[in-house]
Amino acid sequence: MYKIRDLMTTPVYSLRETDTLQNARVLMEQKRIRHVPIIGADNRFLGLITHRDVLANTVSHLANIDPATQAEIDAGIPLQEIMRTDVRSLSPDEPVREAAHILYHHKYGCLPIVDGGRLVGIVTEADFLQLTIQLLDAMDQAASA
Repeated sequence: MYKIRDLMTTPVYSLRETDTLQNARVLMEQKRIRHVPIIGADNRFLGLITHRDVLANTVSHLANIDPATQAEIDAGIPLQEIMRTDVRSLSPDEPVREAAHILYHHKYGCLPIVDGGRLVGIVTEADFLQLTIQLLDAMDQAASA
């Protein structure tokens, strides 16, 4: 059976709860990611910040705020104040089908993968698209053999 550990992305880009909204914005832009798990001591999983959370906590562009002022505002907002803590996570030993079911039926963009309370990976919609491409390639190869 295909397990989550076979699909998950690791290592995971993460931030600490004391990091700021500015840190999250920069990390997301630099690494081109939309989900950042928040960790505490010993890599303990605490919560999640998403691109939507960043946008929701950004002063509207209609306010005519320049980027430097926005960065200053963002630097004053610790992630512990805005992170999601009611986040579903899975174990690396669970079946991939379970992750697919949860992502699809709950419309989640990612699932943090936690082992013994510690963040060990993340599964995103992009991981499932990559898996789909691999499966389609394998089907094409089998059909042409």
